[in-house]
Amino acid sequence: MAIFIEERNAQLYHRFAEMFVSFQDLASLDIAGILWDMAIEERHHSSLLQQRYTVKYGQASCAITDADISEMIELPQLDGSGVFNPNLDASDAKRHALEIALKAENMARAFYTELAQFAGDADLQALYVELAAFEEDHVRFLELRLSSQTPTRSGIE
Repeated sequence: MAIFIEERNAQLYHRFAEMFVSFQDLASLDIAGILWDMAIEERHHSSLLQQRYTVKYGQASCAITDADISEMIELPQLDGSGVFNPNLDASDAKRHALEIALKAENMARAFYTELAQFAGDADLQALYVELAAFEEDHVRFLELRLSSQTPTRSGIE
């Protein structure tokens, strides 16, 4: 499941990056570059997990779908989010995209933290702890970007 989640999040970031490139302003291009970097990191996480899976299970296939995952962890949805609405103001689209990415990173962090708590294998536990820390870095980064995109409300930043 973790491999699937990492791949899905990589696709999410890649699509957001492409959207930001279409806005053609410097701030959007900066965010696009960051999101592409995050997509690369998510694919790297997927590769690490795939290597561990192969060592433990060999070439045994494990077909997983969004429906399978949604029983374990809510997956952020792009459809209906308004992010890809061509009439949406660029700053609103950025905020929505960052909020969806933040939700994905928070869920991934919680997922890896829980897996680490119950992992029976010490190496696998260490990998989950490492991935949870990566996701925590992503959460902090996205929260910082959101705070610079979103005006403060009611004194909350």
